[in-house]
Amino acid sequence: MPLAVYMLGLAVFALGTSEFMLSGLLPPIARDMDVSIPQAGLLISAFAIGMVVGAPLLAVATLRLPRRTTLIALITVFGLGQVAGALAPSYELLFVSRVVSAFACAGFWAVGAAVAIAMVPVTSRARAMAVMIGGLSIANVLGVPAGAFLGESLGWRSAFWAVGAASAVALVGVVTLIPRIPMPDEKPQLKRELGIYKDRQVLISVAVTALAAGGVFCAFSYLSPLLTDVAGLDSKWVPWVLGLFGVGALVGTTLGGMVADARPFGVLIGGISTSTVLLAALALFGGTAAVAVALSFALGFSAFFTAPALNARMFNVAGAAPTLAGATTTAAFNLGNTGGPALGGSVIDAGWGFSATAWAGGAMTVVAVGLVLISLRWQRSDTDRSRLVASSAGAVGSGSMPAPRGPAVESARTADSTR
Repeated sequence: MPLAVYMLGLAVFALGTSEFMLSGLLPPIARDMDVSIPQAGLLISAFAIGMVVGAPLLAVATLRLPRRTTLIALITVFGLGQVAGALAPSYELLFVSRVVSAFACAGFWAVGAAVAIAMVPVTSRARAMAVMIGGLSIANVLGVPAGAFLGESLGWRSAFWAVGAASAVALVGVVTLIPRIPMPDEKPQLKRELGIYKDRQVLISVAVTALAAGGVFCAFSYLSPLLTDVAGLDSKWVPWVLGLFGVGALVGTTLGGMVADARPFGVLIGGISTSTVLLAALALFGGTAAVAVALSFALGFSAFFTAPALNARMFNVAGAAPTLAGATTTAAFNLGNTGGPALGGSVIDAGWGFSATAWAGGAMTVVAVGLVLISLRWQRSDTDRSRLVASSAGAVGSGSMPAPRGPAVESARTADSTR
């Protein structure tokens, strides 16, 4: 595995830390900026909105640009966004810095994945992507609690400075280690790829991903005040609990990836249903510190257990659009990361308390399970129909006329390979 791939993983560590660290910094940011905690929570949504818009937009906009140059520009903009956040004198400027950083983050993800794959042989592509995704997992285990620790010890701005420093290290690594990647001879056909958004399975996969992620992050975004104000935990323990969530996420991603290819729908139904039960338990029993801590680990596990299946499902139904499939998944996850915290903030503003964010998140995951069942029913129906067409074609082909070939026959083959 080239050293450059690990450098991309380091960059993703910085990106992931910035994306998720605010969950442990909301109270001090709210106090310093003189805003409510729900308003501070909108900073999480601001980053997610930038990712939602930036992922597909920059994936398309940078198709014809040199990969190495694009990565250098994006990680530079991202690092400057962290510096702007650390120096922001007002809530409004901090909000803008989050959106700009998110755009750069989304673009780096899209281009970085393509570069990582281009630097390794076909037989090592999965390993290369595992290194990049591993940077995100480690961000949840180490980066997010470290950011919360810095926020508690040195003020929330120190966490932004730390991510800015990590971005500078990543920039040096990109400049020195990333080779020049030749542009492909055949340019992607954007019009054809955009056609995937007419497929009902693609649209329902976007909705499932957004609701599954949003349901968990509706509660996770306000986990810090829930732990301190509801469970009565001392604020010094919050970074450790966030780290425990990250450990659960790392374990869940590993185990989910082992079984997602063979049983994608089983992983989706089981994982999202488990998240629903855990969110209900957090709402009911989150006032007990030990229970809240244990549920934080379990939620990290269940949420990220489904992540490999959600990604694989999108590539299965949008295989004709390799340029946009990954960007669409990234946008869908962050659509949930936008709606979840926003819904949680609305619940808190309504006076229902921090525990109610778990009820709201559970409502989102219930809808997600329902949509997965609909998607499964559609796939079985489409598969049966395609097999009937293929069978009829085979019967005709055994006579004097040649068997026809076309989308219906290919659809049956695709369905068989993804059940």
